[in-house]
Amino acid sequence: QVHLVESGGGSVQPGGFLKLSCATSERIFGLGYMGWYRQPPGKQREFVAKIATRGTGRDYLDSVKGRFSIYRDSAEYTVYLEMNNLKPEDTAVYFCVAHDGRPDGPNAYWGQGAQVTVSS
Repeated sequence: QVHLVESGGGSVQPGGFLKLSCATSERIFGLGYMGWYRQPPGKQREFVAKIATRGTGRDYLDSVKGRFSIYRDSAEYTVYLEMNNLKPEDTAVYFCVAHDGRPDGPNAYWGQGAQVTVSS
């Protein structure tokens, strides 16, 4: 069963823009947090951004602060990640995640991943 539906991603040149979206159900949206991790080629998965699905909390990886923006549409149970001024080091598979504060816990749900490639 697919709990998170990701869309977006693609290939852009350095300095370009991409937008990811992640849609889910009311129940999973209500777990409390949604966000993205990414896995660059040959490297481990790393946190990118998260947003509280209730309230105003947001958090970002230091290297994307000021370039990436995460926001939600609570009526559609969807979260978005806008990525500006993309750099080659942003190249990775981006995974959406929904969780209750524990992304590695039993109440975490992961998307199928979206490829983002930044290259000239």
